Amino acid sequence: MLVDSHCHLDYPDFAEEGLETVVNRAKLAGVGHFLTICTHIAEFDKVLAVANQFPFIHCTVGTHPHHAAEPSEMNVTKDEIVAYTKNPKVVGIGETGLDYHYNHSPPAEQQKTFTTHIEAALESDLPLIIHTREADDDTIRLLRDVGGGKARGVMHCFSGGQKLAEESLALGFYISFSGIITFKKADELREVVKYAPLERILVETDCPYLAPIPYRGKRNEPSFVTYTAQMVAQLKGIAAEEVAEKTTGNFFRLFNKIKMAGAA
Repeated sequence: MLVDSHCHLDYPDFAEEGLETVVNRAKLAGVGHFLTICTHIAEFDKVLAVANQFPFIHCTVGTHPHHAAEPSEMNVTKDEIVAYTKNPKVVGIGETGLDYHYNHSPPAEQQKTFTTHIEAALESDLPLIIHTREADDDTIRLLRDVGGGKARGVMHCFSGGQKLAEESLALGFYISFSGIITFKKADELREVVKYAPLERILVETDCPYLAPIPYRGKRNEPSFVTYTAQMVAQLKGIAAEEVAEKTTGNFFRLFNKIKMAGAA
């Protein structure tokens, strides 16, 4: 069994075909569990509604750094985030983090929101789902400074270099790879896949974005996580079945609020 550890199943991209059809196609491809990710706390109800439709889908709560300065998101408190985590379907905090590539929100607002999410993760004892782009130093600094580096979680859709991988692993974080590792110009990232211990790797789609080769440019979907897993297997020189077994075990260790028995 594979897990799509990061997808956005509440997005309208899946509405026309129907979510049940998309999910069933993934199940047929061997994907047994899904984590659908919140990017606006103000729209959390939509994310939760998806998770409530299926026993094998769980969700997170959080504000994407792009939205950190939006009025509905910028003043959300730690206690408000923690309150959402009382729902049994909520198993992580995020996605949160820093994105200095687009800077859709000012860096100061991003850092403030990220700090609040780290504090909520520590209080709720749930993992963080971190988005970081061109903000490596500040991301690692805040993880170290807020709560003494005790937060746990995953660097989602990893696209950084080996230095960020080393620092993330040193903090106890997992690294999640997406379809980007199949792209022709992703040689540096494929070297990070080779470097990262299999025991600390997750796989994801980040769908509807970043469809892997051979579907690049099309809408991504959870069934395509198999292509990412196959690339990890190729780079590690192991069987795809071992990648599935290890990454699935990693997922349930990290998101340990989910009981693995009967999860599929």
